[in-house]
Amino acid sequence: EVIMPDLRAHGESEAPHDPDLYPEDVLVEDLTLLVSELGLTDFDLGGFSLGARTSVRGVLAGLSPRKLILGGMGLSGLAGWARRSAHFVDAIDRFGTIERGDKAFVAQAFMKTMKVDRVAARLLLGSVDDTPPEAIGGVTMPALCVCGVDDQDNGSAPDLAAALPDGHYAEIPGNHMSSVTFKEMGRAIVDFLHA
Repeated sequence: EVIMPDLRAHGESEAPHDPDLYPEDVLVEDLTLLVSELGLTDFDLGGFSLGARTSVRGVLAGLSPRKLILGGMGLSGLAGWARRSAHFVDAIDRFGTIERGDKAFVAQAFMKTMKVDRVAARLLLGSVDDTPPEAIGGVTMPALCVCGVDDQDNGSAPDLAAALPDGHYAEIPGNHMSSVTFKEMGRAIVDFLHA
């Protein structure tokens, strides 16, 4: 069974505009509550990009999945959230005026395509915390870092795999936006979970 929740302010989940509903690490709180509500005790956990960051922080907050999958995530992406967040805040602030060739153009196109609530997204970005490299040692279960060959958006996935106590790396085609569309990602995850 696969459970794929939309993160707060994503997809069909609520996207409130009240800043009080975006406390520090709110996505980790949401994840922990979901695992508890569903009574999950023997489970694997994974996510892509912000979902991967949330999964790592969930483990560091006490979740104990059997295996962990980190898609589209590198070592500097966990510790360098301020830089990554600033990129998206800039795209939100300049939304509708960003021209092709600008580094924020892809982010703007993504927000348009996905109909992102920019007010909620900006609040959510401010609630996410960094994960210092020295904390990675606390992620002790087998962990797969699966990443597109042209995806450096969150730093080096091989470096993240090397920093994890039981890290594994799988290279697949694509960049940060396209890698999720390739069947190789699903195959790498299935192979890892069945190993």
